[in-house]
Amino acid sequence: MSDRHVTSLVAVGAAALRIASVSGSSPTSVTFAKDVGPILSQQCASCHRPDGSAPFSLLTFADARPRAKAIAAAVRRRTMPPWKPEAGYGDFIGARRLADEQIAAIVRWADEGAPLGDPAALPSRPDATGEWQAGRPDLIVKMPEAYRLPPGGPDRLRNFVIPVPIPSRRYVNAWEFRTNNPRVVHHATIMIDPTRASLQMDRSDPEPGYEGLIPLSARNPDGYFLGWTPGQTPPAAPDRMAWSLDKDTDLVLMLHLRPTGAWETIDASVGLHFAAAPPTRTPAMIRLNRQDIDIPAGQQRYVAADSYTLPVDVDAYSVQPHAHNLAKEIKGWATLPNGTTRWLIYIRNWDFHWQDSYRYEKPVNLPAGTRLSMEYTYDNSDRNPANPNTPPVRVRFGQRSSDEMGDLWVQVLPRNPADLPALARSLRAKLLPQHISGYRTMLEADPDNASLHDDLALLFVEAGDLESAARQFSETLRLKPDAAAAHYNLGNVLLPLGRLNEADGEFRRALELDSHYALAREALKRLQQHRQ
Repeated sequence: MSDRHVTSLVAVGAAALRIASVSGSSPTSVTFAKDVGPILSQQCASCHRPDGSAPFSLLTFADARPRAKAIAAAVRRRTMPPWKPEAGYGDFIGARRLADEQIAAIVRWADEGAPLGDPAALPSRPDATGEWQAGRPDLIVKMPEAYRLPPGGPDRLRNFVIPVPIPSRRYVNAWEFRTNNPRVVHHATIMIDPTRASLQMDRSDPEPGYEGLIPLSARNPDGYFLGWTPGQTPPAAPDRMAWSLDKDTDLVLMLHLRPTGAWETIDASVGLHFAAAPPTRTPAMIRLNRQDIDIPAGQQRYVAADSYTLPVDVDAYSVQPHAHNLAKEIKGWATLPNGTTRWLIYIRNWDFHWQDSYRYEKPVNLPAGTRLSMEYTYDNSDRNPANPNTPPVRVRFGQRSSDEMGDLWVQVLPRNPADLPALARSLRAKLLPQHISGYRTMLEADPDNASLHDDLALLFVEAGDLESAARQFSETLRLKPDAAAAHYNLGNVLLPLGRLNEADGEFRRALELDSHYALAREALKRLQQHRQ
């Protein structure tokens, strides 16, 4: 900020002080300098700052005084600062929940004319320089090209793929997302794709990024869910628990964009901090979810529930719920082997626009035999002001914001490192049939989506159901008859089924379409050796 601008703020502050004095404020009054300013600086400045995600700044008295009544009303309703978990249902780092006495101070300040008080008592301004909050990263990667968001229309979900230029495996112990336009970028989810599938989808779109489903090859790092929401403190891995990032890996940024009345330029970058040594511990991510959600139009109370019993002792480090517009109430809890209940999180009034990942102040000990449960309640009636459909329509599971989801992610660390493989196998066995159910549901709504057929086929391969995998790859081939990869994939599952002649034909057709397709050439060679 320039010296002239600082001087102007002081002048405004002095003028406001004279106004407050005339209005009759006394030494015992609640003032901005002594009482309200420190609250706004600590709890609101991460968003309400110049170039922040909020529509206006609250860093100075000049910023806050004209909005005193509105601020008081928002904190009294507890809509601001946005912190959704209910008190008493989990202790989280960085809670933005105001204490009752803080709310009372802000309300009294507004009621008494919003006096400044003694300027010498003003809190120091939070840093608003736009520097990296976690310090200069070891590596900064950014979108190859900025995206131009058209004016107007509904919210957009768009995916941007960023290659990571590292010569060998690195270990990430902290990460930070930044965007040039936080008023338009509502939130971001970050995944990693060790293949080129996401990059190919990005390149197939004439504009930067692409819209639609994320390939199955894009995933979260082992034991982590990467994301960004306004006001979030840059996350860091717990001690000795950095996550691996391999050479030739792409970051996939899924951005929730809110159009305005003008064209908006969207750019984003991710700062990565690397650990000096490999991790000694690897967490796991437990996912409770329902992928068979099917909410009839007009139904006011629809419940989706899931549970999982821990096979090993773990400590829980964080929790992240996820749902879309129709969700109203979010519950997650643990029932210990002795029958006692421990809350993991409770959100009484879910808001799709204020999602976050919540890290516990202290790890939550959960012994083997503990049952983790989630219960999400949805409202698809016209009484739900968040319902995007008028009149209400049937809504099913899916990844688009017009669909619905219900996930509760819990990051845990097995107390015995040797238990991690058993926990991973147990979780995969739980999730695989749910993933198959979810992809079937999405295909019912979008039967001509070749990527969905491919991903479902791969899930069937993992489940050992090669006949079903062959049927899905055949559907892909129906939609993309000239795609060499589609012929190769079908041949690859026909081969172990013993349908050798058909497999031979698919491999040869793949090579006719792409004579450099090495995988098809190698498969054909193996098939010929098998016949000999």
